Amino acid sequence: MNATSSTPGQPHQPETPDLDLSSDPALTQAKVGTAVFAAASYLLVGILAVIVLYLLWHGARGLSVNFVFGRAAPTSDIGAYSTAGVFDMVYGTVLLVALMVIAVMPIGIITGIYLCEYTDPRSTMARLIRSSVNNLAGVPSIIFGMFGLGFFIYFLGGSIDGYLLGSAEPVFKKPSLLWASLTLAVLTLPVVIVSTEQALRSVPTSFRDAALGLGATRAQTLTRVVLPQAAPGIITGGILAISRGAGEVAPIMLTGATIFSPTLPGSVTDKFMELSYHIYIMCTQPAHVEAGRSQLYSTVVVLLFLTFFLNVTAIFVRARARAYMRRMAHVA
Repeated sequence: MNATSSTPGQPHQPETPDLDLSSDPALTQAKVGTAVFAAASYLLVGILAVIVLYLLWHGARGLSVNFVFGRAAPTSDIGAYSTAGVFDMVYGTVLLVALMVIAVMPIGIITGIYLCEYTDPRSTMARLIRSSVNNLAGVPSIIFGMFGLGFFIYFLGGSIDGYLLGSAEPVFKKPSLLWASLTLAVLTLPVVIVSTEQALRSVPTSFRDAALGLGATRAQTLTRVVLPQAAPGIITGGILAISRGAGEVAPIMLTGATIFSPTLPGSVTDKFMELSYHIYIMCTQPAHVEAGRSQLYSTVVVLLFLTFFLNVTAIFVRARARAYMRRMAHVA
């Protein structure tokens, strides 16, 4: 019996020709594009995995409780100081990043709010600010270090010492934790501004219109409707700022980081030791690189995990903000 013949008692089913999509140019192009993007993604993940595994392989052997929580001590064996312990560097890095976040987040958020909520995007002022932010993002980090040295230390610090304190000994006119954190705040400011503006623009306009229609003022709409909705995106800007600031060397080497300090920084006017600068010093002393290679890799691993911990903490805060917004949406 022919395969296309109908069974007695059943209606005849017309034969449907098979569609050959293999020759469709659009489908072929989509498949090729998907394969290319997938390969690029796997390659990126693979490169990152190789770097991390390489650092862990060479640095994990030197990790110990004494290494992480031990104090640094001066010696002539490895450069200007020993890496018998990196607690001083970890402590200085955490303080530096914390002060940087405290300084950059309010300024960046306020600027992003102004650009998104209080000015016409096509106005001359808005274009000037955005152009300045874009140019600031492309400035080399060493230039920020020179700016911090000239403006914060010599000009601002010298003015405070000369006109406010009247002190013969420099209190603020010297490299310190305060000026280093402010320099990093200027460096990471474009990241926070752009992230804040994009997060605010992602909030639907209907939310603003509904709040204003219910009688809320513009300030109430911003603080009670727009900012809570944009909070996860704003926190993302903080995460990116932390990642950028924690690994910078050039700005802090001119504004506050030191090779060795016998004590932990007790105030913002003290110098401090920092992990990235510590790694830079060890790598730029050829006579001592081989002797301290194991400790160098271990220090890199500590910096890697510290940056990861700071990012995870910020991501946790962002997740809590999103969960809070979902609960508020269900209540409403």
